[in-house]
Amino acid sequence: MTAFPIQQPLLLGMMRLLECAELATPQALLGFIERSVERGLNGFDHADIYGLGECEARFGAALRLRPQLRAQLQLISKADIVPAALDVSRWRVKHYDTTASYLTRAVDASLQRLGVERLDGFLLHRPDPLLQVEEVTRALQALVAAGKVGWVGLSNAEPLHWQVLGRELELRCNQIELSLSAQQAAWDGRLQALQADGMQVLAWSPLAGGRFAPALQQALEEVAAALQATPLQVALAWLRRLPGRPVPILGSLREARIEEALAGAELQLDAPTWFYLSEAARGERAP
Repeated sequence: MTAFPIQQPLLLGMMRLLECAELATPQALLGFIERSVERGLNGFDHADIYGLGECEARFGAALRLRPQLRAQLQLISKADIVPAALDVSRWRVKHYDTTASYLTRAVDASLQRLGVERLDGFLLHRPDPLLQVEEVTRALQALVAAGKVGWVGLSNAEPLHWQVLGRELELRCNQIELSLSAQQAAWDGRLQALQADGMQVLAWSPLAGGRFAPALQQALEEVAAALQATPLQVALAWLRRLPGRPVPILGSLREARIEEALAGAELQLDAPTWFYLSEAARGERAP
């Protein structure tokens, strides 16, 4: 397996872009992108359903103001979720679509919205129970061969999902929910399995949307005080202590929050501290 191509302490998630009034204009968003690159953060995590495509469209409008900036960026997008609002069947039901035609159209649509010729990375967004392995494999291989996608990965995949697809595809990553409040993957062997299969873990919702339970929040504050850090920095350090050093996808686009996360990127936790925080989050001792 080739190493994951984005080597930086965190990725910036674009799911909440429409909620940021200060980034509502192309010029303002361009400034944010430029400052992110100056900080050493050039990886941006998109999906076709974020804002039903509007998040990608706004990002693309900003890039069109300075097309040469594209060469410095790593753009990831995801597809296969069809929200009920976009279902054209009589049932109007949320579902998944991993047919070759759908995935090809989804990539083309993301490229058009972003105003670029290639996605650096493309992920299947959710495991599809109707996925046909040979069809998906051919579709993704064709997208890479056509130069529309640089590399491929998965999101929310379980071991059998990536092992079966990985027989024919070089999968670079698996994007999973992972935080102190969602730490099951740290206990069931998934992280070790991903590491053994050469896949980078990308952690979505690494701060649980800011909804840490009171007991965990208190433990984070205690550890932060002991290490002269902040609770946010400690929570991200807990993630990075895991096998494969998961890369957090920061959902907040507030620049003060990003600066705080970056300032703690080298913070390290020893094993007892890691287990102390884990116990506070789980409400029970290690087995």
